[in-house]
Amino acid sequence: MTINDTFVWPTGFYTDGVQAGLRDKNDMGWLVSKVPAAAAGTYTTSQFVAAPTKLCRQLISTHHRLQAIVMNSVIANSCTGQVGWDNALAEQAQVAEKLEIDPELVGVASTGLIGSQLPMQKIHAGIAALQLKQDVGVTTAVMTTDTHAKIASTQLLIDGKQVTITGFAKGSGMIHPKMATMLGFVFTDANISGLQLQGLLSASVDETFNQITVDGDTSTNDMVTVMANGLADNHLLTADHPDYAAFAAALSGVLAKLAQGIAADGEGATKLVEVNIHHAATHAQAQHAAKAIVGSNLVKAALFGDDPNWGRIIAALGQTSVKIDVEHVAISINGFTLVKDSLAVPFDEATVKQAMTSHKLTIVVDLNAGDADGQAWGCDLTYNYVKINASYRS
Repeated sequence: MTINDTFVWPTGFYTDGVQAGLRDKNDMGWLVSKVPAAAAGTYTTSQFVAAPTKLCRQLISTHHRLQAIVMNSVIANSCTGQVGWDNALAEQAQVAEKLEIDPELVGVASTGLIGSQLPMQKIHAGIAALQLKQDVGVTTAVMTTDTHAKIASTQLLIDGKQVTITGFAKGSGMIHPKMATMLGFVFTDANISGLQLQGLLSASVDETFNQITVDGDTSTNDMVTVMANGLADNHLLTADHPDYAAFAAALSGVLAKLAQGIAADGEGATKLVEVNIHHAATHAQAQHAAKAIVGSNLVKAALFGDDPNWGRIIAALGQTSVKIDVEHVAISINGFTLVKDSLAVPFDEATVKQAMTSHKLTIVVDLNAGDADGQAWGCDLTYNYVKINASYRS
């Protein structure tokens, strides 16, 4: 299975992005299905949930069906009280009227500055300008501090029918799911029920989006949605379907590609960091250990400086409650062994430092405590991270 970074529209889906005047480039967009689609979602675990996120969660958890999602950047519509809630409902109503569909089939997504009200005159004008096109501009309409859009797609045969799964996401800072300041939108023409789709999404998110970190912070608007409109005309996908496992793997692959794209585009980042844990006591412990390493500011700073200071990795591991054979840990970076049996291995520092200048760093840690593996992704910590966030509001 190949996961591409191209935008392929599944049968019966439309996208568009427009400039509504919230900033000087695309700032609003939508994703529309020709017919009502099965829907699933996962959402921020913050106690403060933005109005649009709350609305989507309410809609999807009740009906597991959507036909459209309207989205904007710049203003998050979070911590905005009754006015913010009413504004989200007003967006929903306008889109429903424009598409001549039930408002209960329209979701809303926002990202940007917390605490400000949406400029509704501009929002209404933006919705009025959206068209049923296949315009990749929707991917930039949700970007904030992102340097580029995150896109993933794949295709597979189910019952001899070509099924397409495509997704796009935004996220660069405040990334430490469950969930983070990120939005992800995945859509497919596969025929699958909403409840079945929810189960697949929830399981895949735990292995993908919830295993990335940029800075340890979470936000109020985080959400990943999947819509499946069934227009590929395959037989209904259930756990007993012979192609179910292939579809599940393809969906997970698209989510993983988007998650890694967010990690690599962390604010100010120069490197994607992948941590692979081997021989942990349980999968959950392996996942926790991987995320602890990739989330350590000291590890991240060392990686920015091309410094093979494996002591930072040991320190991050030691702070966890993960079971470790402390006498027999092994660590490598980009294929160079630095630690074996918890002792330093002689290496040529200049050679390793040169290898660490790569855009992608892979850290492998063997805990020698069991048979489970785990994986997480993040990025280095650079001077530009502080620069970006010191002036985010202004």
